[in-house]
Amino acid sequence: MAKIFEDVSRTFNEFLLLPNLTDERCIPSKVSLKTPLVKFKKGEEAKYYANVPMVSAIMQSVSGEEMGIALAREGGVAFIYGSQSIESQAKMVRHVKKHKAGFVVSDSNVKSGTPLKDVVELVKKTGHSTVIITEDGTARGKFVGLVTDKDYRISRDDFESPIDNFMTPKEKVVWAKEGINLSEANDIIWKNKIACLPILDEEEKLKYLVFRKDYEERKNNPNSLLDENKRYIVGAGINTRDYEKRIPALVEAGVDMICMDSSDGYSVWQKNTIDFVREKYGDSVKIGAGNVVDKEGFLYLAEAGADFIKVGVGGGSICITRETKGIGRGQASALIDVVKARDEYFEKTGVYIPICSDGGIVHDHHITIALALGADFVMMGRYFARFDESPTRVVKKGNGYVKEYWGEGSNRARNWQRYDMGGDKKLSFEEGVDSYIPYAGRLKDNLAITVAKIKSTMCNCGSITIPELHEKARLTLVSDVSISEGSAHDVILKEIDSQYT
Repeated sequence: MAKIFEDVSRTFNEFLLLPNLTDERCIPSKVSLKTPLVKFKKGEEAKYYANVPMVSAIMQSVSGEEMGIALAREGGVAFIYGSQSIESQAKMVRHVKKHKAGFVVSDSNVKSGTPLKDVVELVKKTGHSTVIITEDGTARGKFVGLVTDKDYRISRDDFESPIDNFMTPKEKVVWAKEGINLSEANDIIWKNKIACLPILDEEEKLKYLVFRKDYEERKNNPNSLLDENKRYIVGAGINTRDYEKRIPALVEAGVDMICMDSSDGYSVWQKNTIDFVREKYGDSVKIGAGNVVDKEGFLYLAEAGADFIKVGVGGGSICITRETKGIGRGQASALIDVVKARDEYFEKTGVYIPICSDGGIVHDHHITIALALGADFVMMGRYFARFDESPTRVVKKGNGYVKEYWGEGSNRARNWQRYDMGGDKKLSFEEGVDSYIPYAGRLKDNLAITVAKIKSTMCNCGSITIPELHEKARLTLVSDVSISEGSAHDVILKEIDSQYT
């Protein structure tokens, strides 16, 4: 008869962390979120670490080239989606690798005709003295000109005058074409004695800004994840069908690590793919595998030679695998089981294989709970899909803005390779949905808040590193009433006028 697991399948929302002694060390500024991304032997160092324990999901609606640059700048890793042609994916990887630290997305933008008073208010809000004028007023619009706080006098100039009267038009601005490297940009800046160099694409749309003061990028973004050549680290997703062609193309493009994207990692096809990598590249190419939900799945991939292993089936916000196939496991339960197997494997072999928790994260604190349960880092889709840097459109919906977000198993993505079990080359049925999520703005701003929460919670747990959190964390199960008690209740919340938000 079938084997029945008596334990309840638990989610992150069913756990709360218990506080430990907060000692003198436990202040957020002293917390390190550095975490290994690939396996290593006891007493040695991993080849790759992340400075924040977060990577972006291998999805069309999440991880493109812009996400790769933005996330690496903040200390994480994006895995460029694999449900596209080999050529286009390799091109995205090259795009990320050619961008050395120092290229920034403009956050101070207005349309032509905007009155000076609005520009002054924008400068106060952002704290940035350079404002870019584009045709549509966005950070990706066609470049019209720029204005700095040295171009107008607050005490004398007419606040109702359009910014066009004060700006330096494009014809008089020194700018460069997309593809230039940081060293070349810096040379142009110093040669022309300018403070800011706009980078435009072939259609003269704004891509980035390079500032003289930001040339030393490490000073401004100390968490940037860089390789030995000071290029951003980036990953890429692969499948178990065309790996013999896709992997060499990605390696040639400069990818730092690859990861199999599958709803079923406990499969011979994943072992075959890892075998190919080891035979062709030895240990020089780092490959992640998964997804699995138990000890057996972990051990199979560990013995196959995986560099990290993803945990989770059916827990994503747009995933309907459990609904359509009745297969999966609560994310917390899956993680607990696999982490125990990982620790036993480390004790036995001296090889530490990092665990990536993939799915089940609804709130920021779920990240910390995943880490406390033993994950080394988390992979998220919905979280990153909300930001400017994801490859989807911003759409006006009602009184607000949303971004498109769809699963790899949806009819829109039709990523049959992800769900392939050796049959016809097609998506037999949907395992994901097409949806919207609330638009949240820039990755940098939102990630800073999330990181602050993680560090604060770790201090409450008496831990200033992730390995220490693994060791010291104490968790308790909660009831439905406990969950309700943990949010605002028995009060009448004030309605906040939208003009002040």
